[in-house]
Amino acid sequence: MSNRVHLGHTARKRFGQNFLTDHNVINRIVGAIAPDNDHVMVEIGPGLGALTEPVASSIDKLTVVELDKDLVERLKEHPTLKDKLEIHQGDALNFDFTQLIEEDKELKVFGNLPYNISTPLMFHLFEFAEHIKNMHFMLQKEVVLRLSATPGTKAYGRLTVMAQYHCQVMPVLEVPPGCFTPAPKVDSAVVRLVPYKQKPWPCKDVDFLRHLTTTAFNMRRKTLRNNLKQMISDEEFQQLNIDSSLRPEQISVEQYVAMANLVLDRKAAEQT
Repeated sequence: MSNRVHLGHTARKRFGQNFLTDHNVINRIVGAIAPDNDHVMVEIGPGLGALTEPVASSIDKLTVVELDKDLVERLKEHPTLKDKLEIHQGDALNFDFTQLIEEDKELKVFGNLPYNISTPLMFHLFEFAEHIKNMHFMLQKEVVLRLSATPGTKAYGRLTVMAQYHCQVMPVLEVPPGCFTPAPKVDSAVVRLVPYKQKPWPCKDVDFLRHLTTTAFNMRRKTLRNNLKQMISDEEFQQLNIDSSLRPEQISVEQYVAMANLVLDRKAAEQT
């Protein structure tokens, strides 16, 4: 069954909808997702079912989270999908993913994410990382470059630090605009995020790590010392062996965690 038949639904700008219609690319993405019945398979924003149909065809049940009520109605009436889908109508940004865990099964999460929600949604999902086996997302290529960036590059930023704190990040494939209807103006790419079971650099308070990295990257052109002077003293930078004259994109994830833990330890000591 071709996905073309679904395109009676008009893509809505406000939901950032671009529908994937290239079968070769769809097959490669489904291969990367590797659907199975040993995990709870969760799709965010199934849209017109380009990934939903091939993923569902090889498993017993697929859980979907979709905001657009019209698309939810369509999925409920879909000839091959309606008996396999567990549909949650609502905003994935506020969704409690722990309610989907079954009999100790971890989640495998995937989706073609609209640009405007991709970063906040990933931050939201990181909060559930311990219950997630892996995530596969189609994103704007520049977001995938930011997720997988190395220190010292322009793409490296707070999203990089937080994603790489929680997950191993692997770009899977690039997807040109012609694979979508309507064709977007930008290149897309698929990324695989595998949450660490044992974090290589554990932080004592992840919310504080996020606050510290956000503050550090607020003014990218300024030095670390300038951006963090309210939080970290020159002596503390020396103690950590971190050169505070560097810019925020030159600092590794491990160093950000070390800075956060040092401040948290100091605050804990001050309270005792």
